[in-house]
Amino acid sequence: MPINTIQRLLLLCAIATIATVASAQLEPGQEQQPATARPPLALTGSNLTIDTRLQSLAFSLLKGKQGSIVAINPANGEVLCLATNTPSGPNVGMAIASALEPGSTIKVAQALTLLTSYEVDAGTAVVCERGGTFGGTHVGCHKHMSPIKLKDAIAYSCNTWFLTYFQAMIADRVNYASQDEALTMWNSYMRSMGLGSPLGIDIAGERGGLLPDVDYMNRRYKGRWNERTIMWVGMGQGDILTTPLQLCNLAVTIANRGWYITPHVHKLTASSHKQYSTRHDTEINPIFYPIVVEGMRKAVTRGTAAAVNTPAFTLCGKTGTAENAGHDHSIFIGFAPMDQPKIAVAVYIMHGGFGADLAAPIAALIVEKYLKGSLSKASQARASRLAAKRLFAAQAQSEPKKAVPRPSRGK
Repeated sequence: MPINTIQRLLLLCAIATIATVASAQLEPGQEQQPATARPPLALTGSNLTIDTRLQSLAFSLLKGKQGSIVAINPANGEVLCLATNTPSGPNVGMAIASALEPGSTIKVAQALTLLTSYEVDAGTAVVCERGGTFGGTHVGCHKHMSPIKLKDAIAYSCNTWFLTYFQAMIADRVNYASQDEALTMWNSYMRSMGLGSPLGIDIAGERGGLLPDVDYMNRRYKGRWNERTIMWVGMGQGDILTTPLQLCNLAVTIANRGWYITPHVHKLTASSHKQYSTRHDTEINPIFYPIVVEGMRKAVTRGTAAAVNTPAFTLCGKTGTAENAGHDHSIFIGFAPMDQPKIAVAVYIMHGGFGADLAAPIAALIVEKYLKGSLSKASQARASRLAAKRLFAAQAQSEPKKAVPRPSRGK
């Protein structure tokens, strides 16, 4: 169906609802679930940054599924796609106000933090034979080479590597006087990458998720916590929550090798607030970005996202699986091309399985459409298969998520 204006597309396809949020940081034990139907708020105006081609494709891919697809131009922060779906219909709150476990997608931010704090280097390795045991708790991992170094730990999403060295940072008493000091430094690095607080998108109702700090940990665990209490954060579960918008912005910071511009859906004018044209630099040492970028590229060429590799463009990405008492949530973040990137993307599909099952192939289609202008015949067929997949029935059978993660597969 022809589309005459961005406004028409959004009024027809992207009527969104969001919640007014009193606080950006969740309280101990409080969990922000995906947004549900509320009085509708339309994205209106003729000066929107939304790419109508991507928005239309994204909505077709989200049919019968609950989730979000967000794409951003890394160079200027313009939101190219902001598509969502719920059993009640499209809801922008799914993308900007639903705080969800990021799963293994957060491992790229963990890697950058561990590198910058000099807890690890590119050659740091760990032995992982289908998992590891931490304080009597066995955490599973899928088959890969062992010992495994950082780039491959990103590519194959090794839980053991990230749990080991995240805990090592919190327990480090050479560089930090206490676990409080270590966690505060970790929090500062992560927050500089746009996590833990609203980014400031020009849509009301954004939520900031949860990035644990000392105050939060002391209140939640009554002052009795250590590196094992918080170890799940190392693999993106437990006491850490992000929005799909934040995950896409995280991909932007890596695509840009250390900076981002506040995401926005309205094109800049002379009266636009300067925050939408101001560069925000992360606290990560720029020399470490190539290591993580190479790891994300390996994830696509031979790792957990190898099924979406293509000679058409150099996609860099990271899969994630947020474990759930019912069907797991499928997550992917990435950008392309590897050098001089033009698009960053985040896909979060509730109850969609492993990150490679739904989120990664959906993201690859969005990237292809943007970079190439159209989908190849093979990609068109793949898009049709993905659009035909319905998850609402499986979602209805799923139980509420457990408060404490089970031993993880972590793809």
